[in-house]
Amino acid sequence: MFGYVTINKPELKIKEYVRYKAYYCGLCKTLKERHGRLGQITLTYDMTFLIVLLSALYEIKTEMAEDRCMIHPTKKHPVMRNQISDYAADMNIALTYYNCEDDWLDERSVKGFCGKLAFHKKMHTLEKNYPRQCKVIKDKLKKLQEYEKQDIREIDIVAGCFGELMGELFVYEQDEWEENLRRLGFYLGKYIYILDAYEDIEEDKKNGSYNPLELLYEQEEFEEVAKQMLLTMISACSQEFEKLPIIQDAELLRNILYAGVWTKYDKIQDKK
Repeated sequence: MFGYVTINKPELKIKEYVRYKAYYCGLCKTLKERHGRLGQITLTYDMTFLIVLLSALYEIKTEMAEDRCMIHPTKKHPVMRNQISDYAADMNIALTYYNCEDDWLDERSVKGFCGKLAFHKKMHTLEKNYPRQCKVIKDKLKKLQEYEKQDIREIDIVAGCFGELMGELFVYEQDEWEENLRRLGFYLGKYIYILDAYEDIEEDKKNGSYNPLELLYEQEEFEEVAKQMLLTMISACSQEFEKLPIIQDAELLRNILYAGVWTKYDKIQDKK
């Protein structure tokens, strides 16, 4: 369900693209150091956005370096890391673990069992360090599983559940920015969920899999309504962003929220 919150590269300045890639590589390196090579598998663009956002808002001191990796073994590339990188890496693992746990308990999925087993020891520490976030992730993923079993088709209810999960992840500190960040994450989470359902609707219908957009898909105005829902969610998300006193990387973040999030949607349209 992740991978939708990315950049629109052609509209970025070179220095902005370099910074974004440096944060992305920093998250990859942090995942490896904190959670091993299996942790690197959970790397997402979505959490990179969270790092850039929180680093800018809280003006976090960031370590800048150059490094090599398996993907770029011959040439060093910029790497940017800070305490938000640690937080995002830990949230990646928590999301992966609880999702795998639900898959194992509900479907006896082998993949779910392996993922749960891989990060089981890590979760003891994460649950102690982030009790608020871990509880919400676990509860909301469980609720989403229940909605699927009950065949709930009200997209606002189901997407709202995932939005609440994302909203809690965006609250790094319970301070003056807490509610703005929670609402920003909430609307972004709803956008992600709706777009994921939109992308999968044709395949899910063929396979008889659950998709909360199925009833809407049968209507003539499906495309128009789906796009309007996405516009509404990302507009509300962007409004919350503009309330934050962000100067550093502001244009990079705007590139993601105003253009980058539509990259996947445009690719889906091209396929159609």
